[in-house]
Amino acid sequence: AVAVAGSLIQWLRDNMQLGASAKEIAELAATVKDAEGLRFVPAFNGLFAPHWRDDARGVICGLTAYHTRAHMARAALDAAAFQAAEVFEAMSLDADVTLEEVKVDGGMAANNQVVQFLADISSSKVSRPKSLETTAMGVAYAAGLAVGEWKALDEIRSIWEVESTFIPNIEDEERSELKRSWSKAIDRSKGWVDSDEKKKSN
Repeated sequence: AVAVAGSLIQWLRDNMQLGASAKEIAELAATVKDAEGLRFVPAFNGLFAPHWRDDARGVICGLTAYHTRAHMARAALDAAAFQAAEVFEAMSLDADVTLEEVKVDGGMAANNQVVQFLADISSSKVSRPKSLETTAMGVAYAAGLAVGEWKALDEIRSIWEVESTFIPNIEDEERSELKRSWSKAIDRSKGWVDSDEKKKSN
């Protein structure tokens, strides 16, 4: 699971004070074309799927004097996409299928930068629905099925409407380099907490 995505933006807002709201942080991130090599691994409580390392902790890699608050915000948004792409890749390998399309929802899906970067890094088409609250809608659909409002799942599938579709827009070489740099940052986050520290914390 991607344990830290939206909560990372809250952390930037509340702890680092990069903006008064998620919208402000997104606007700040949009002032730069990319993170300029900055990688932010938000392993605040370890790494979850597909790494499963409780000895990992958050790291910021590739930092130079050139980087600004905007690059930090952009790296945080990129981190959400990198983490999701890793999960998608693991799922594809386990199921032995090629992931051609991803459907997203939730608050972060409203951010065009995040969704486009997810399409780029995963090399998959990403579709965003008109209603971003799919979880809540799912509960409503389940209730509707139970009381007979809809007779079959096909009726519900016809309700789901695409608002925007994002197509991968980078070359394979650039994608490979981005994923390589993320993997390097992931490696540096591992083993940060040793066994003695973990025993003390328990």
